[in-house]
Amino acid sequence: MRSDPYLRLLRDLAGELRALDARNERRTLEQVPGINLCSNDYLRLASDPGLRHEVARAVQESPYVGSTGSRLLSGHFEVWDELESDFARFAHTEAALYFGSGYAANMGLLTSLLQKTDVVFSDAYNHASLIDGIRLSGARRVIYPHLDLNVLEMQLRKYAKEDCRKAIVTESVFSMDGDCAPIRTLLELGAKYDAGLVVDEAHATAVHGPSGRGLVVAAGAEGQVWAAVHSCGKALASMGAFVCGSELLKQTLVNRARTLLFSTAAPPYMARQIRSALRIAQSMDADRATLFERSLGFAASLRSDGWDTGRTSSQIVPVILGDNASALDASEHLRAAGFAVRAVRPPSVPQGQARLRFSLTCGISAEDLRRLCGTLAEWRELQPKRAAAVPA
Repeated sequence: MRSDPYLRLLRDLAGELRALDARNERRTLEQVPGINLCSNDYLRLASDPGLRHEVARAVQESPYVGSTGSRLLSGHFEVWDELESDFARFAHTEAALYFGSGYAANMGLLTSLLQKTDVVFSDAYNHASLIDGIRLSGARRVIYPHLDLNVLEMQLRKYAKEDCRKAIVTESVFSMDGDCAPIRTLLELGAKYDAGLVVDEAHATAVHGPSGRGLVVAAGAEGQVWAAVHSCGKALASMGAFVCGSELLKQTLVNRARTLLFSTAAPPYMARQIRSALRIAQSMDADRATLFERSLGFAASLRSDGWDTGRTSSQIVPVILGDNASALDASEHLRAAGFAVRAVRPPSVPQGQARLRFSLTCGISAEDLRRLCGTLAEWRELQPKRAAAVPA
């Protein structure tokens, strides 16, 4: 017989889900068919035959298909040392340390470096993993408006005389807006006010910078930032993430990062998958050039048609519609035309900024993008007709 607390919990959960429904903010797990505009598989390596062959070979030759424990117990293999050395060379840093996810990497990094007496300056649009890592560290938080360097400098000046550890934390390519942080300027501001810089390169890894090395390398800032975090689960079609920085940082994380210490390691074949993906990705300069050409052209076409695309300058192109209902309706219209699109709503974006987020990959043709623009225009033309059809 179920207890009263159990039934009360079910009633509470049902009520909370109804509240999400009322705000058009409830999410579901579903696979959306059509031309995929939700994917972070920017270089299309997830379906690359060469990578598939390398993964199958790695599984066949691996001594285990499970790691059997954390890396500090039984889950460490020599292949991880080799991969971390490879990735450090890729990122132009002394060392790199692998975590099971980008979330774990950011959480482990920030909680290992920051304490309650420290101050963190965080961009308002930073990813949830950065926000949660800062919160869990207990450090004092200063949230500056998105890419507002004047406010950031004002806040840095306010804390300039404090004898504590200070850090600016930012994404390089912002995941919902597609705009990019000015890494060199942030580094210079930090140096002026004795603050370090931590950069999450998740959406830049293998896509931006020379040979896809990210915006930190593109800015010539490697060896000057505290850490750059590179994701493997997006353009590298694998899983996990690397924290790249000094050898001292790596050894500190090995001893302090709870998301590493208390997590089961990835199986050893995954190291070979990432290594193969990294090798392939570095040779894809032509694909990166095509991706940027199409992304920038697509954003320009949308803007010329009157759509709000924010300040995007990357392969992530938002169309900001404002209210949740419009974003949902537009996504359904695009799905009916064969485009796999999701409406992005709060809390993933601020209230009043619901949007369609177009995540472009090398597999989306220029003709696909032209048809997408036309389908969006069709949806907009239908809005006055639909409004007129609603009874007063």
